[in-house]
Amino acid sequence: MAVPKQKQSHSRTNKRRSQHKITKKTVNECPRCSALKLPHRVCGECGFYHGREAVETDA
Repeated sequence: MAVPKQKQSHSRTNKRRSQHKITKKTVNECPRCSALKLPHRVCGECGFYHGREAVETDA
């Protein structure tokens, strides 16, 4: 069974953890109604996705 020979230093551990950060979600504007939406999702306001109606909405 593999066992580390020495304890990893705090500095080395922190260097590895420096990439574990939260990133802000990307938000795009709907080209049809200009509402904010997540990319590659149906617009919640107009129900369109990629130029066609994907979901019927109460208009």
